[in-house]
Amino acid sequence: MAALRGAARLTGARRLVVKIGSALLVDQASGELRRDWLAALAADVAEARARGQDVAIVSSGSIALGRRRLDIPRRRQRLEDKQAAAAVGQIALAHAWQEALAAHGLDCGQILVTFGATENRRQYLNARSTLETLFRLGCVPVINENDTVATAEIRYGDNDRLAARVAQMITADCLVLLSDVDGLYTADPASDSTAVFVAEVEALDETVMAMAGTSRSGVGVGGMATKLQAAQIAVAAGCNMAIADGRVLHPLKRVAEGARCTWFAANQTPRTARKQWIASALKPSGALVIDDGAARALAKGRSLLPAGVRAVDGDFDRGDAVWIRDGGGRVLGRGLSAYEASNARRIAGHKSDEIETLLGYRGRDEMIHRDDLVLEIVEEELRS
Repeated sequence: MAALRGAARLTGARRLVVKIGSALLVDQASGELRRDWLAALAADVAEARARGQDVAIVSSGSIALGRRRLDIPRRRQRLEDKQAAAAVGQIALAHAWQEALAAHGLDCGQILVTFGATENRRQYLNARSTLETLFRLGCVPVINENDTVATAEIRYGDNDRLAARVAQMITADCLVLLSDVDGLYTADPASDSTAVFVAEVEALDETVMAMAGTSRSGVGVGGMATKLQAAQIAVAAGCNMAIADGRVLHPLKRVAEGARCTWFAANQTPRTARKQWIASALKPSGALVIDDGAARALAKGRSLLPAGVRAVDGDFDRGDAVWIRDGGGRVLGRGLSAYEASNARRIAGHKSDEIETLLGYRGRDEMIHRDDLVLEIVEEELRS
C-alpha cells in the first residue's frame, strides 16, 4: 500500500527532482561511465516529461570520471586533486547527459552551483530564475555542485542535501534519491541481520535519525545521514521524498510502478510551505503602498503590478520581504519584491511595458508575483 501511495506521489507530481549518486553512474572497477544504465534512466526521464512533468536532475559523477581520466589514485584525497578531477570530469558528464537525453528529443542545460549560491539571496534568486526559464523552454536542467571552485569549508560535499535545496528552490512536489541502497532500515542490514526495512516515514524524529549509517560504495560521499538530512529539508518545503534502489535499469520507472523504496511524506504542498515561510519566517525590510484598484486585484488572487504601487518605503534588495499597505497605512499582506528599492521607486505607478524604458532592461512584469505574496487573512489562517 505504501509503495502504491508513493508511486502516485511520483507520477502525480508537477515538478520532479532526481538525484543520482556516483556509484550508479560510474563503474567502480573501470572508472568508466555506465552508458547502458544512463540510457535507461534517460528513457525514464522522457516518460516523466511525456506525463507533463518538469524534471531536474542532480547528478554526481564528475570527480569519479575525472579521476579516471587523469589517473589520480582514489587514495589521494587532496582538495586540489578533486577539483582538477571535477574540472575534467564535468565535461564528460555533461556530454553524456546531453547525448542520453537527445536520444529522446530532449534538450538539457548544465547548472553548476555552490553552497553559497543556495545561501546568498541574490544568487539563489538568479539560480531559481534560470531553472524556471529552462523549464519554460522545455529543457531538463542537469545540476551538480561546482567542485572546481568550492572550498572544503564552504561546500555541501554531497548531492543529497543539494538535491533537497534544489527541490526547495523550484517548489518541487517530489524528490527521488537514487542510491546503492533500496531505502531506510532500522539498522545497517550489511552488519545487522535484525535490521527491518522502513517503507514510509511519517516523522523525522530522533529515532529515525539514529538509523543513519555510512557510505559503503567507495565512490560516493553521501551516506544515509545525508539522505535523512535531505529529507528534513524536502519535507519542510512540502516536497515528498523517496530513497530508492538505483542499481537496476529503469530505476525511476520502477518507483513509478510501485517498487520497494522508502517514502518521506510531506504534510503540506510546496505552495503552502512557501506561503507559510513568507508569512512567518521572513522579516519585511520595507513596504509598498498600493492603491484601491491594486488591493482589489490582490483580493482576487492576482499579482501586484507596478502600476498599482503609489509609494515605496525602506531600503530592500530584490527578493527581500516587504509589507503591502493601503493608502491609510493598513497592512494588507507581505511578499517578496521582484525589484530592489531604488528600481521599485522608478517603476512605481507605471505600466509593466514601460519597465524596460525606465530601467534599461526587461525585468519582471510584476512588482510581486502572486506566488510570492501572502495576504494578512491567509497569514492568520497559517498561524492558526
